[in-house]
Amino acid sequence: MGSDGEGEKSAQKEIERKKILALAPIAKPLAGKKLSKKTLKLVKRAAENKCIKRGVKEVVKSIRRGQKGVCVIAGNISPIDVITHVPILCEEADIPYVYVPSKEDLATAGATKRPTCCVLVMTKPSKGELAQEAQEKLKSEYDEVASDITELTTSLF
Repeated sequence: MGSDGEGEKSAQKEIERKKILALAPIAKPLAGKKLSKKTLKLVKRAAENKCIKRGVKEVVKSIRRGQKGVCVIAGNISPIDVITHVPILCEEADIPYVYVPSKEDLATAGATKRPTCCVLVMTKPSKGELAQEAQEKLKSEYDEVASDITELTTSLF
């Protein structure tokens, strides 16, 4: 029984190592394990409440239109030129952004099957309204992740 658990752990470590090796050199600020998990949980909750924009095109369009949120970018995108302009747009619009190690994990959290380059998490849905309780829960998670990202970027620069 013990060997199965060890085999799974070593396979998991190997997957994590491959994710780190596939990271782009510009993937900074990169979320650690804990922040990455929190961020992906926020993306999942936002996807359930339809408070999310997926993909480079949608995210760029939303930022240019003045919508606010947290931008989550995958760090293992190839070619990297696809997303190099997104952090600059985020900085100009005062939107916190963070890189997560895997585009596959980001897609899973965002409720899509296709790997996703970047996601913009907003506090309000683009259409309609949220229930008060769901809105408060999303807002509290959003604020927590946004403050963690801001703390990470200030320590980095």
